[in-house]
Amino acid sequence: MADGSRTMRRSLFGTDGIRGRANTEPMTPETVLRVGMAAGRLFTRGSHRHSVVIGKDTRLSGYMLEPALTAGFIAMGMDVILIGPLPTPGVAMLTRSLRADLGVMISASHNPFHDNGIKLFGPDGYKLSDETEAEIEALVDGDLSVAYASSHNLGRARRLNDAEGRYIEFVKNTFPKGLRLDGLKVVVDCAHGAAYKVAPAALWELGAEVIRFGVAPDGFNINRDCGSTSPAAMCRAVIENRADIGIALDGDADRVIIIDEKGEILDGDQLLAMVATSWQGAGRLAGAAIVGTVMSNLGLERELERRGLALHRAPVGDRYVVEKMRHLGCNVGGEQSGHIILSDYTTTGDGLIAALEVLAVVLQSNRPVSEAGRMFERYPQVLDNVKYNGVEPLEVESVKKAVRDGEKRLGKTGRVLIRKSGTEPLIRVMAEGQDRALVADVVETIVDAIARAAR
Repeated sequence: MADGSRTMRRSLFGTDGIRGRANTEPMTPETVLRVGMAAGRLFTRGSHRHSVVIGKDTRLSGYMLEPALTAGFIAMGMDVILIGPLPTPGVAMLTRSLRADLGVMISASHNPFHDNGIKLFGPDGYKLSDETEAEIEALVDGDLSVAYASSHNLGRARRLNDAEGRYIEFVKNTFPKGLRLDGLKVVVDCAHGAAYKVAPAALWELGAEVIRFGVAPDGFNINRDCGSTSPAAMCRAVIENRADIGIALDGDADRVIIIDEKGEILDGDQLLAMVATSWQGAGRLAGAAIVGTVMSNLGLERELERRGLALHRAPVGDRYVVEKMRHLGCNVGGEQSGHIILSDYTTTGDGLIAALEVLAVVLQSNRPVSEAGRMFERYPQVLDNVKYNGVEPLEVESVKKAVRDGEKRLGKTGRVLIRKSGTEPLIRVMAEGQDRALVADVVETIVDAIARAAR
């Protein structure tokens, strides 16, 4: 039984920074202020003038959390560079480009508007490690006043007015020289989120006819019936507009799913196979392998094996995918959900850059998206969740037996994955194999066993 969880004990940070309902703990001004102070203290190293880049998505609560973070960093003597709404990968890029000591993205990614979160990046543009986050968490609970900057050493805040243009140029420079999107009709869904300006602009500047969707944020509508987690309307828009492709981003635009010209969805696993195959043919794929997660479909793994490539699995979370990529020397990795990391260009998932890479493959193959992007047949995969309240049901013998029996029933053509959620009191049960009915029965049996043990 594979387990994709991490064992480090933390209460503030989850699998992707800090996240929660806005104006309730931990996403209150008081706690966020202390997070800013704690991170500022940890990253104030040396005698140079220190700085932090702060970006956000379009949630109403961003107006509350941005000044709280700003005050925390200024109190520790760090200058703050405010860039406003911009995709998470744009924050990572600008942190490196501006040679800042730290980058912060205020976003709850694909969650509804009432949630918000904080993602932290080091000066190299990579998300902070579990160990560094644990250090910040320890400082949050301590006496931060001992590190306050003196009155004449307080930081300053300023706004970077050309952040959008810098990011657009960065994205466009990843697209192959000599290629353009002339003649392509593209529907882009920005989920009323962080990419609502930059994604349509980048595609238009590369020559596409752009049909914009989800580009009217009002503070409340981010991810609502739109974006990569709710693509139904987007699929209809592709058909209705007779578009060549649909690009659906999430609220902070670090993930993407693609809709082909028939209105069918291509998830992250298909996109990984598409890019890996293309890069293999061009001699660009490092390590003859890619990095996925414990959730990556077996169909992807079998397709890669057929092409002489390996799939390395990391725990769920794009941060862990990046860690494994760096450790193994891979330059392509990602998640089924659409986090695609192309480390030749970026240090984190970038939905827009991944979409442009897919468009490059489509143009170079001279085939429609439905043909160029349908790389393999997915194995049936069934996922269910079980709530638990403090007890440890996975250690109960009846649960262990149900898992062993399920693995035996699926044999070598399937697998079972049990993991705890990093953000909720849930145990996630997943199984996949060639027979959907068998897979569903295995999951149901294990879920029942866990539910009984958790009572």
